[in-house]
Amino acid sequence: MKVSVVIPIYNGAKTIAGLVQALESELAQKFNLGVVMVNDGSHDNSHETCREIVVKYPFVTYINLSKNFGEHNAVMAGLNYADGDYVVIIDDDFQNPPEEIHRLVQEALTKQYDIVYTYYKRKYHSMLKNLGSRFSNWVADFIVDKPKGLYLSSFKCLSRFTVQEIIKYKGPYPYIDGLALRCTRDIGKIEARHVPRREGRSGYTFRRLVGLWLNMFINFSVIPLRLSTFVGLGFSFLGMSLSIFVLIDKFYHPDIPMGWPSLIVAVMVFSGVQLVVLGLVGEYVGRLFLSSNQTPQFVIREIIKVK
Repeated sequence: MKVSVVIPIYNGAKTIAGLVQALESELAQKFNLGVVMVNDGSHDNSHETCREIVVKYPFVTYINLSKNFGEHNAVMAGLNYADGDYVVIIDDDFQNPPEEIHRLVQEALTKQYDIVYTYYKRKYHSMLKNLGSRFSNWVADFIVDKPKGLYLSSFKCLSRFTVQEIIKYKGPYPYIDGLALRCTRDIGKIEARHVPRREGRSGYTFRRLVGLWLNMFINFSVIPLRLSTFVGLGFSFLGMSLSIFVLIDKFYHPDIPMGWPSLIVAVMVFSGVQLVVLGLVGEYVGRLFLSSNQTPQFVIREIIKVK
């Protein structure tokens, strides 16, 4: 059985060599191992390091993207070139120990799961990323119909069937978990260790987290549009109720001065709701335009594989 490991790399020059070495030590004797490294526009010397790794390890394929496309786009590039019976996605920061991969694959193989996620007793991420992960998982319960209690970790194992279904998506805004969850419900989970970063700092900024949330909200559900409809109806009902209240109050107390503050507040509230809904619709239309304009998921500058 062949197991492929996909590693999206962003400024991981200090950790990627040790990660690949650990993968060989842990997995090469247990599986037919393949590793796909995807350099997502790193600003350090990750490119040179990856070229050296490919020469040293014949089971490694190196994909160098032309610029930074984002983690999920880089993973999509790796999945397109991963040919294992099972494909494991792991970050380049060494926070997920490579020895856990064997447990992931065995869980998927033994119980015939299409996806096996990991979860942790303690996560050594920044406060921003931990809060973002909790929010994303909470929203995913409603947006992508995620099974209750499932943590959508980036460290996971996918079956060949799941990978083939995921890479059918050609749009410019992939969200790996959304693509996976819409094609199967044979999903398992195991507890895994999570350790502090060995080098550097996380590349996830607030801007990147917002971009990920937008991909989840807009690309894989129309629930935001439905929610905006209900919000609009709710505020319309509130406006009608307040209008009736004002008319009744004026009828019983005709001497009450009716000033402009109440009018200004009403205009600001309803204008804000209209602008939010308009922005939401604009986001949908803009993404449709970029998709129809054939905006690429990723652009590969070179692929290196030593025969």
